[in-house]
Amino acid sequence: MKIIIQKFGGTSVATSGARKEVLNKIIEAKSQGEAPVVVVSAMGRMPSPYATDTLLQFVKEEAGEIEDREYDLLLSCGEIISAVTIATMLQNEGYPAVALTGGQSGIITDSAHKKADLLYGKTEAVKRYLEKEIIPVVAGFQGMTIEGEVTTLGRGGSDTTAAMLGGLLDADRIEIFTDVDGIMTADPRVCEQAHIIPAISYNEVFQMADSGAKVIHPRAVEYAMRANIPLVIKNTFSNAEGTYIVQSVKGLTNTEKDTKVITGVAHRLGRIQFTIMENDQEEKDLLECVAEEQISIDLINIFPTYKVFTIDQEDKEKLEKLLQMYHYEYTLLEGCCKVTAIGERMTGVPGVMSRIMKAFHKAGVEVLQTADSLTTIGCLISEVHVSKAITALHQEFNL
Repeated sequence: MKIIIQKFGGTSVATSGARKEVLNKIIEAKSQGEAPVVVVSAMGRMPSPYATDTLLQFVKEEAGEIEDREYDLLLSCGEIISAVTIATMLQNEGYPAVALTGGQSGIITDSAHKKADLLYGKTEAVKRYLEKEIIPVVAGFQGMTIEGEVTTLGRGGSDTTAAMLGGLLDADRIEIFTDVDGIMTADPRVCEQAHIIPAISYNEVFQMADSGAKVIHPRAVEYAMRANIPLVIKNTFSNAEGTYIVQSVKGLTNTEKDTKVITGVAHRLGRIQFTIMENDQEEKDLLECVAEEQISIDLINIFPTYKVFTIDQEDKEKLEKLLQMYHYEYTLLEGCCKVTAIGERMTGVPGVMSRIMKAFHKAGVEVLQTADSLTTIGCLISEVHVSKAITALHQEFNL
């Protein structure tokens, strides 16, 4: 039995027409002799009546702030509605199907409401349905504790549900259906030359997601990587091949991927660069204080007399309050963007940073700060230069 996981996001189940396309994808897999396990998100986005944020807003307006346990119970409803709808549509087309909650599908989690993690899988029921050729349609984004309490997996959790089930069922592949044809080399809204990447490694896509690209939830990539199961990003509304996410792209044949140093470029807007002078009277380490305040920092450079790093715009007030409390002198630069070039093939290749700097200089883009790892080079620039910076990298590295 060739088990595949098919996950359909909110836009794929938002309208009657979209849901018919979902059915076509499921039936196509079934007709090819595969055993699909379907995972669905809540229908659409706010203000759609069954969208997660719509349900949340309704209860908050009616009753006030929600306790974590009730929060999870409420937010599980949208996906359950989607699962029942798709299962019923399949049944009416003559395909036996069953709607399951996350817990009924065997996802047993810890008790950390709103951000639960997998403890173990109990997938005997799903396997029994598959053996009887019944299509399980699982409500994504949720699981169940040992005590039977409903939990949610955090934002992007339906992707994570699909990856969890893929690993637990030893699936042949995990298909993530959305409204785009695959993962692109850059955000097409800022770079007209952006195009679909045929294949990308787990590490590269994880870095792209972590660097601001809205491709797939990083936790889902982590689960698929652990189980070494290919992920495929596909479009519900087209027959495009999509993007395959695999262990490594090294050694792939019949593709330019073999010769390209950079796979893609991601960017994250709304960054602020802080330059903070050392405080001789400091009572507590600054970075320790920042961590205690749950402020995430990036592009960290430490010098004998000062530190430089970036934060997200939403943490500005919190950090400034902290710096003033401990009497630090500082300057800040708002309106920044981190542009990250990503590619596992750049490891050990000399001159990549030089080419990036040359491309930016030629395009008239000032680089404010840099950081690099084995597979990434991140550059801080002004937000006003994002489009021409990413386009310059596209041209320089022939993406």
